[in-house]
Amino acid sequence: MSGVRDIVLVHGLWVPGFVMAPLAVRLAQDGLRCHRFAYAGRAGSCAANAERLYRFARSFRPAHFVGHSLGGLVILDALNAHPEMAVGKVVLLGTPARGCAAGRRFARHRVGRWMLGASESLWRADVQACWSRSEPLGVVAGTLPIGLGRAFGRLPGPNDGVVCVEETEIEGMTGRISMPVGHSQMLVSARVAKQIATFLQQGRFGE
Repeated sequence: MSGVRDIVLVHGLWVPGFVMAPLAVRLAQDGLRCHRFAYAGRAGSCAANAERLYRFARSFRPAHFVGHSLGGLVILDALNAHPEMAVGKVVLLGTPARGCAAGRRFARHRVGRWMLGASESLWRADVQACWSRSEPLGVVAGTLPIGLGRAFGRLPGPNDGVVCVEETEIEGMTGRISMPVGHSQMLVSARVAKQIATFLQQGRFGE
């Protein structure tokens, strides 16, 4: 869908919507209008947050969507549940679409389960997200292993310190790019922002 200028940004677990501000500033330099959606990752279920996102985004439709980590799962739930909603393109950053080894390790401990809250079930190994819409979906995966997920040991395979590259695979996605950034670093990286803008404009990542 060409000509879409509005973007809804959705943050991840444990952080406020303000963490998306640096990314919003970079995307605004490409003439895009960013709107930050805030939600309670620990307290609310993914389905409930997805419904809130749907109601929030109706004011800007059609719009692109960009989600980081758990925020990507909220976007997937919202847009798959509402196929009638006009959407531009979607980019997910470090989203644990196939569960998360680091999350499962956290869940073995009482404090970890408390930290994950209502999102705990989303990090299990048997989770597998899919994209059932026709709009382009791009996925950015990090390969610099710097993040809280390594607190309980090494993670298998390339990872961003929280989410493994293989855990970001989504059935039906248009494309995926791996970049040498950590999980949180994605939100402040100029290179990541440029790849997001390229995908939103062209429906594919750059070289």
